[in-house]
Amino acid sequence: MAFKSIGSDVTSSFITAAAADPDGVSTAAAVGNNAALTLGGALASGGSVTFDSPRNVTILSGGDDSAISFTVAGTDESGTAATESITGADTGTATGTNFFTTITSITAVGDPAGNVSAGSGTSCCGVISVARCRLRGIYVVNGSSAATIVFREGSGTGTIKMQFATVAGASTNSYPDVPDDGLLFAGGGFVTFTAVTDLTAMTTFFS
Repeated sequence: MAFKSIGSDVTSSFITAAAADPDGVSTAAAVGNNAALTLGGALASGGSVTFDSPRNVTILSGGDDSAISFTVAGTDESGTAATESITGADTGTATGTNFFTTITSITAVGDPAGNVSAGSGTSCCGVISVARCRLRGIYVVNGSSAATIVFREGSGTGTIKMQFATVAGASTNSYPDVPDDGLLFAGGGFVTFTAVTDLTAMTTFFS
């Protein structure tokens, strides 16, 4: 979410992410051969899901689904239509690697052996701005563990422009200096981190 100060060209974005929810997208249920999961978990509304921050997707299989896959469709961290094929697990959790802002469908490619649920993972991508921007400042509310949050250009897997080490101490604050000229993200700015443990929340200031 972005806010702009009156009389200033500096805008802020607020980045936060809740803990992972293993069935927040779709609760455990039988899924037919090549059928779609019902998006009716706690994170869903009206048959789709919009995450608090773009993040990865997990698929929990009650049987051996290692020979089939699940296709996740929605939009990525830039708001562009995206899909990901996630190979199922054998009585366990399969973890996707792509970042999704929204999910509009998850479809089995094959016949699941048991109940299937889908949820939100811990790998997150905060959005500073999808457009060209210059980072001016950062305010971080630390998480429970010391970690490194990564600032990238263009996407959540794009070129690393900066890294910042947080400290262990939930709800403690860090306000690192950014050079006077700021840090340019010509293709848009993104921040990757692990939900809850790496940080509680972050406000970025950019122009």
